[in-house]
Amino acid sequence: MSSIIPDAEQNQAEPTARVGTVVWGLIVVALAALIIVGQLGIITLNGTYVLIGLMIGAGAALVVGGLLSARKRDNRTTTGKS
Repeated sequence: MSSIIPDAEQNQAEPTARVGTVVWGLIVVALAALIIVGQLGIITLNGTYVLIGLMIGAGAALVVGGLLSARKRDNRTTTGKS
């Protein structure tokens, strides 16, 4: 028995991960790695510099990810519907 899929469901693209979710996931992983390295005594970390670096990196990643997402969205063909 074959299933009939409505046109609206066929035209929808595969769901993708949001840029913000990926960036925050990377921040958590990076912070965990830095904590582990700091606890092992391999290097000495200054908490202020670590947070500044993470915030600069996260901000840059969010801006670049947003620009790439907007660029990809603009390249899609339009259906003429509002």
